[in-house]
Amino acid sequence: MRDKVLTRLRQIRDVFHATRKADRKLVPLLIGTTLLVAAAVAAVGWFVLTPWVAVVVGLLTGLFAATFVFGRRATNAQFAVMRGQPGAAAAVLQQLRGRWIVTPAVAFTRQQDLVHRVVGPPGVVLVGEGRKARTLQLLRQEQRKVGRAVGDTPVHIVAVGDGEDQVSIDKLRTHVIKLKRRLPRKEIPAVNKRLDALTGGELPIPKGPMPSGAKMPRPKRR
Repeated sequence: MRDKVLTRLRQIRDVFHATRKADRKLVPLLIGTTLLVAAAVAAVGWFVLTPWVAVVVGLLTGLFAATFVFGRRATNAQFAVMRGQPGAAAAVLQQLRGRWIVTPAVAFTRQQDLVHRVVGPPGVVLVGEGRKARTLQLLRQEQRKVGRAVGDTPVHIVAVGDGEDQVSIDKLRTHVIKLKRRLPRKEIPAVNKRLDALTGGELPIPKGPMPSGAKMPRPKRR
């Protein structure tokens, strides 16, 4: 139990330091939020509680508010670092919980345009990241190939980016989760197994964002 607590505290420390480097406003904002909320709650509580209880409640509420702000700023900083990095979409998709099977880079180009596959309650979701024109072409090619293999199972395509008809990296997880449920839970593994036969297993690329300058493996000719 003690080791788990220490590990969790170290994780929080690391996240704090990483977020502070990316967000110069973090510390002043946390201090200001804590003091402002604590003062407001304590002032209200002063009239309905004893003074020392009002102060304690105010401080606890201020710390809770600062924790919420820290979580939001840390998430925003993480997405800011990931934005535009090859493999960032895969890292986000792998955070899906429950009946979701994520297979990174089922299709790619040498320019590091990637298509990742998700099999879950909405059916098959193909998520592309990279230059818009090449990614859309890659997505449509994969959609046709997957469609022939899964029959009536819906095949969705999602292009990641900040342009028109694209989904930003910070909204990707929510977008995928909100897709209409069409595939029964018990059929998800069978559909994924059928699609694994198309790709011949997982491709040898890193999971998550790739280092800048890294090169994609050359696609094998069939």
